[in-house]
Amino acid sequence: MSILTVSHLTHGFGERAIFEDISFRLLKGEHIGLVGANGEGKSTFINIITDRLQPDNGTIEWARNIHVGYLDQHAVLAAGLNIKNVLDSAFSYLFAMEQEMLSLYDQMGDMSADDLDTAMTRVSEIQEHLDSHDFYLIDTKVLEVAHALGLTDLGLERDVNDLSGGQRTKVLIAKLLLEKPDILLLDEPTNYLDEEHIIWLTRYLQEYENAFVLISHDVPFLNRVVNLIYHVENKSLTRYVGDYDDFMVLYEARKLQLEAAYKRQQQEIDTLKTFVAKNKARYATHNMAASRQKQLDKMELIELVQEKPKPEFEFKKGRTPSKYIFESSDLVIGYDDPLSAPLTLSMERGQKIALVGANGIGKTTLLKTLMGMIPSLSGTVTQGDYLLPGYFEQEIKEKNTNSCIEELWLEFPSWNQREIRAALARCGLTTQHIESKVMVLSGGEQAKLRLCKLVNQESNVLLLDEPTNHLDVDAKDELKRALIDYTGSILLICHEPEFYSDIVSDVWNCESWTTKVF
Repeated sequence: MSILTVSHLTHGFGERAIFEDISFRLLKGEHIGLVGANGEGKSTFINIITDRLQPDNGTIEWARNIHVGYLDQHAVLAAGLNIKNVLDSAFSYLFAMEQEMLSLYDQMGDMSADDLDTAMTRVSEIQEHLDSHDFYLIDTKVLEVAHALGLTDLGLERDVNDLSGGQRTKVLIAKLLLEKPDILLLDEPTNYLDEEHIIWLTRYLQEYENAFVLISHDVPFLNRVVNLIYHVENKSLTRYVGDYDDFMVLYEARKLQLEAAYKRQQQEIDTLKTFVAKNKARYATHNMAASRQKQLDKMELIELVQEKPKPEFEFKKGRTPSKYIFESSDLVIGYDDPLSAPLTLSMERGQKIALVGANGIGKTTLLKTLMGMIPSLSGTVTQGDYLLPGYFEQEIKEKNTNSCIEELWLEFPSWNQREIRAALARCGLTTQHIESKVMVLSGGEQAKLRLCKLVNQESNVLLLDEPTNHLDVDAKDELKRALIDYTGSILLICHEPEFYSDIVSDVWNCESWTTKVF
């Protein structure tokens, strides 16, 4: 049974075409990974099928009575709500259906026989829907999902405006799962999630009976949960059976086949053109030349997919710092309340350290405090001499109306336009991206812009707060290589062991120091 049918979809922004005549079908029980490079249109596709964007051409047809649940990283949680309010709102449409059913019961005494039959049919439909969506187990389900994602430890009365990016993502995921939709649409669900809850979400999706479409650049996660891949590339959408690794094998094989067919066709074209050029003027061979020309005119030309620029990250190494990057004594971090026990820590020149642990325990606060960006509550931190820190911030919430060129020019005002464009291109941003406003770029494109600033300034210690969020596979692989090659010191917050395990020499588990229980 087809849940969703997309036919001949075309869409673009201004002069930039995103999709050209693509089609897509979602069947019951399919677990789909929607993959592709940053900026290819994955989130745009989700916005179109959820009616947040109107396509230029094409049709989107959902099956009747389908409830769609969408995890949108940019969804706004209303001010004044606590976590429990948000989770309870997952069942608002079910409560509305219950009210409709109760209202029908109240009216039945005054109904005609025909109206009564219609009402009884509707009541039966509603009751069946309420039962299938666990309406009478709401309180139990809320506590179960909240506990599984660590929200009960946060406190269900906590205001959603006080949550970190990871905690906010957990609330959105919990609300979505409680809705028990017929189809899940998940846009980068593992961004900001810690390892424990990625494992839980993985298990949940593996056992999920309904269909889902998942956008992710987390290859191990994709391999564990999907059975189909749709690849977005060059304004098209291509279906592959299997997980991400299966897709890559088939994709590379198709690419080689296309390149071989292209070469054969080009050789054939050269041969035909040479024959026509030599024989069209001679009376005896004119008809044969005309026949060859017709072959050329009717030939359906094979086009190779234009290779997207792959990023190149080369961090500029600054002068050598002192032996110790920092040393702390009885350091307590936090804002109004302590987030840690007293900490005595040190980091030596050349050391590369990963800070790991659950969301909300103070990893970002620790990083900023150790490097003197924010004050401690008590204790001391001594930074080393001659430090040149380079900082990648986890999330920038302000809307930025600058273009990429303007944004980089603010950082490097002495550069000319050619140098600005070259630097952005090396980080994987195309001409269209370079001239676009930062606020309209995808999360991955914005991350590449911030990395472009970072790699072009001299540093001897890198402070990286979740740098892999939103990055596509090529960019993530290149960043990993660059960090392995970097000869300075690194303090890295990351939730992906597959990324940081080959980079760092030490892993500090912040859960062993925190005053919070997770």
